[in-house]
Amino acid sequence: MTSYNPISALFKQKNHIIIDGALASELQRRGCNLNDSLWSAKVLIEKPELIYQVHYDYFKAGADCAITASYQATPVGFEKKGITFDESIKLIKKSVELAQQAKQQYLNETKQNKTLLIAGSVGPYGAYLANGSEYTGEYQLTEAEFIDFHRDRIQALINAQVDILACETLPSFAEIKALVKLIQQFPTINAWFSFTLKDAQHLSDGTPLSQVIDYLNNFEQIVSLGINCIALESVTPALEVLNKLTTKPLIVYPNSGEQYDPITKQWHKNHQHDCTFKNQLPIWTKLGVKLIGGCCQTTPNDIKEIVRLLKDY
Repeated sequence: MTSYNPISALFKQKNHIIIDGALASELQRRGCNLNDSLWSAKVLIEKPELIYQVHYDYFKAGADCAITASYQATPVGFEKKGITFDESIKLIKKSVELAQQAKQQYLNETKQNKTLLIAGSVGPYGAYLANGSEYTGEYQLTEAEFIDFHRDRIQALINAQVDILACETLPSFAEIKALVKLIQQFPTINAWFSFTLKDAQHLSDGTPLSQVIDYLNNFEQIVSLGINCIALESVTPALEVLNKLTTKPLIVYPNSGEQYDPITKQWHKNHQHDCTFKNQLPIWTKLGVKLIGGCCQTTPNDIKEIVRLLKDY
């Protein structure tokens, strides 16, 4: 069975797909306290209307694709907070419904019929650990354990009718292989895979990118490959490597360049870089980037700027 590829369908209408920006840090900016192991998933319980509003604001800024608030939403994580399995599945589905409602509200208000996508966020096991290990890959599970961890959330996202899975902030090759095996059990869905990196040539766990991409190139359901939540100044060197390794469309949604403290769950400004979306986008597009957005600490204004800048390409 060949699954419907919403990415290639949208490329028939436009040259680049705009992904939204940060969700969690935008929720913090709007008054949410996310110093919690559930991170943004906490807001699904406490203030879901804020998640809806952030999605809406990104669509209004020009995003073609919203990523759901399910990055850290897992039955295992919710269970630690005393939430039942059934309720956790409802919350994961709610993350999709909020994005769908924001999309529909935006289309209704603007009287548009444009194609907008909802990507179901599948964060790594390291996100559940809430210790920053999505940037190191320093955790070990068997393939079966990884699959068990991810299965229920992926099933819930698909049942809630996401357009695509966003398997994101992935630091571990073992986990990537387990996710591919799991996704093959759902042949009607496609996914993008985006990684965190140790350096321009290695996944965070030290696996050479050449090995990772050579493996992922074999799977038709994986429709885009790239990087997310790495600093702006680290993107171009990594793209120079990725560009030579795959013909799949490349996806990039970096953070703002700030440094993350996993203890305080806070980001701290790094004043030593001079990279901006404005001076990097021309380079990235030449290196094959087709899907572009922002991760932690980026805002709807950043997405507006990306939309404006991409009009020249």
